[in-house]
Amino acid sequence: MNGNSAQKIVPVLLSGGTGSRLWPLSRELYPKQFLPLCSDRTMLQDTALRVDARSAGGPGGVAVFSAPLVICNQEHRFLAAEQLRQSRCDPRGIILEPAGRNTAAACALAALAVGTDDPDALLLVLPADHEIRDAEAFRHAVGIAARAAAAGRLVTFGINPTRPETGYGYIRRGHAMDEADGAYNVAAFVEKPSLEVAERYLAEGSYAWNSGMFLFPVGRLLAELERHAPAVLAACREALDQGSKDLDFFRLDAAAFARAPSISIDYAVMERTDRAAVVPCEIGWTDVGAWSALWDVGSKDGDGNVVVGDVLLEGARDCYIRSDNHLTAVVGVENAVVVVVDDAVLVADRSQAQDVKRIVDRLKAEGRSESVSHRRVHRPWGSYQSLHTGDRFQVKSLTIAPGSRLSLQKHHHRAEHWVVVNGTALVTRGEEQVMVYENQSIYIPIGTVHRLENPGKVPLTIIEVQSGSYLGEDDIVRLEDVYGRN
Repeated sequence: MNGNSAQKIVPVLLSGGTGSRLWPLSRELYPKQFLPLCSDRTMLQDTALRVDARSAGGPGGVAVFSAPLVICNQEHRFLAAEQLRQSRCDPRGIILEPAGRNTAAACALAALAVGTDDPDALLLVLPADHEIRDAEAFRHAVGIAARAAAAGRLVTFGINPTRPETGYGYIRRGHAMDEADGAYNVAAFVEKPSLEVAERYLAEGSYAWNSGMFLFPVGRLLAELERHAPAVLAACREALDQGSKDLDFFRLDAAAFARAPSISIDYAVMERTDRAAVVPCEIGWTDVGAWSALWDVGSKDGDGNVVVGDVLLEGARDCYIRSDNHLTAVVGVENAVVVVVDDAVLVADRSQAQDVKRIVDRLKAEGRSESVSHRRVHRPWGSYQSLHTGDRFQVKSLTIAPGSRLSLQKHHHRAEHWVVVNGTALVTRGEEQVMVYENQSIYIPIGTVHRLENPGKVPLTIIEVQSGSYLGEDDIVRLEDVYGRN
């Protein structure tokens, strides 16, 4: 990468959204950016490592990227923090959005937050759910964009099209920029075209897919937001000014942020400014927005099938088949998507993969939990999974990470019986503390103040049997919580 090493590039990782078109794997409380869809790492981790200062350098080995700023849904804060910790990524900060307000607000938040300390910085805005297979080509493109941004331009990355795609917006490039070889003035932004128009774009050669990735000079972005989207900027400024620190996170003021219009940075600024530039590039980019995209980028067998998990095929062709926990057999099917998880199965025609969102909408309308969470639910201390539910009782498996603890709490309607099957538990029960070892158990009566901790160095696994008149997760009175949830 040949960017200007004297000008700080701050990656801004946009980790919002629910990825509903990737249901049933992606859920509202555990969406696609936190899943390992394209590698052994999650998409957020891949995005963070792609702009890790240790992985790229400027002239003389000077790091190009600084620590990233992460913007995510407040419900995902512990997921984001833990996955970054696992990747040895120490973020500049994690800003929590109380509600989704699209990318214009996210970009405004980043510019305001970074501009306070680094008014001359460049913001590299990256959605956390994109696959980029050529990291070196990506960093080279960022270097070109950095030179254009240093000249005061708002830069977007255009992907050289490989097919007449109707699912993306397009950018038509104009004259080449004098200040940055490889960057061009933007002649026009174009909405998603018909197939006939997309074929013409591909033949003409001056059109690129709109990737939704940007490089902005902080000062120029703030000026353009003030000019073209003042309501967005004002609401975000107030949300930051009235926000507060919460552990390792920054919570925006919810009422102020709610006043920000929900609009994309494309509509709010890029299509209105006279300072837009584009860097066309070939970086192995895919917007992982549907199962068909994972078929596109996946490793295929001789019959064109992409297979993940325990799968047997007989006469199947050009399918994407994923099974996380069950043997799945597929016979005589073509161009299909088959996804099997613990609590749901999806079967779809690959050409209609975008319509999976309609199923999620129906699940939400019917109030079904399968749109929101998996059977295994993640918490900052670990996870739990419901194993069996009956009349006035429920059985769960809990896994508590080493050194972690649940909140000090009580329940009005249920008692709990804990059996330790792996590790050692430190249990607070009323005024006493008890160590519970493997193959031992302890009983927590209704209304008793209690806490479960893992003092050991290996994960603690317990089987929890709940019994009582009401077993909902909202029957928790938190008295003390290290994660700030009480």
